Amino acid sequence: MGDDPVQRLRELGAEVARIAQALSALGPGSGVADRRPPYRGEAGEGAEPSAPAIRAMIRARRTRDQYFAPELFADPAWDILLDLMAARLEGRDVAVSSLCIAAAVPPTTALRWISAMTEQGLLVRIADADDRRRVFIRLSNDAAERMAACLAALNRNGPQVA
Repeated sequence: MGDDPVQRLRELGAEVARIAQALSALGPGSGVADRRPPYRGEAGEGAEPSAPAIRAMIRARRTRDQYFAPELFADPAWDILLDLMAARLEGRDVAVSSLCIAAAVPPTTALRWISAMTEQGLLVRIADADDRRRVFIRLSNDAAERMAACLAALNRNGPQVA
């Protein structure tokens, strides 16, 4: 590897693709991911989080990185859960490589978190039918319900940076 940043990004992209392919070979993970509506919880109608609100939380978290060392607030599991919850509400799939970026940590760290969270049943791996090299990650239904309840509770407690 040289000092050329463009070449380094290409190499990292190829490595992430290779790792994604290896993860895909491990199987779809636990549970079945579907698009059923998220948990409405005890707060009732209207308590459901919105994708724009979650994306605003993510932007607020990244804003901190402009003023403090990013590793001071590193919380890859929460960043992964937030990104996947917003994607679920938007009806989008998230590739492993994109989720690694959303985690705001080195790719190897993000992949360890993705693996651990999949083993815990929070995340589900879905092979891309069009591109066998790519794997999508979704929240399990249980994790989506728990995220919706957590975000509703945070909302009830007032505005904050999660």
